[in-house]
Amino acid sequence: MNTPFPGRWIGGVTLIVGPMIMCAGYLLRYLSTITALTLQQQAWAEAQPFAAYGQLLAYTSAPALLTLSYAVFALGAVLLFPAFVTLAQQVGGHLAYWGATLLVIGLFARLYFAGADQTAFQLTEVIGLDQATSAIMKEYVDISYGPWRVPVWASVGQYAGSLLLAIAAWRSGLLGTARAVMVLLAGGTWMGVLKGASIPDVLVTVLLCVALVPLGVRILRDRPPTTTGRPKALSW
Repeated sequence: MNTPFPGRWIGGVTLIVGPMIMCAGYLLRYLSTITALTLQQQAWAEAQPFAAYGQLLAYTSAPALLTLSYAVFALGAVLLFPAFVTLAQQVGGHLAYWGATLLVIGLFARLYFAGADQTAFQLTEVIGLDQATSAIMKEYVDISYGPWRVPVWASVGQYAGSLLLAIAAWRSGLLGTARAVMVLLAGGTWMGVLKGASIPDVLVTVLLCVALVPLGVRILRDRPPTTTGRPKALSW
């Protein structure tokens, strides 16, 4: 009998590595910004209407560090694709499959935003920070929403998908109340172009690691977790 996509090894590994790399991406985005900017620059950036101002300024101060943080973040989004598919397969049922599908659609939106981020950063090297910032912020809404607003609508999938998948995992008994809430909280992190990360973003992604990594370990040990039916209201 053929093993469904993505298979035991890819699914198990990405359930472990995917959330960990995404967490590292959030942490690096936070640390790279506060490292690249002086306290005065941080205060100026926080006073701006969009985080993009501070992110572009930070890139011109530490381009290698910002590039690393954004690259790790994008890699985390890629690896979460098979991880969410595997989670839905372990849960089973239409609700889980809908949740995983919407979450994957949200990951596609993250990759669009990653491309827009990289383009904006490269623009500062071509025409300078001031002109690049002016041009990007003038068209920021259209850049963020994307063609026909497909990316911004796709980004909604993260929020709806995490809710559906968390409910499905809880109802099946694969995850208790605590870990289902962890998945739901991780699905509430921001989406968009040139966004700055914060400590709460890092913390909720740590919770996603707590929820998913043990499942990945069990799958790699060829001991797939079993669904036991709806757990108690207060459960792990």
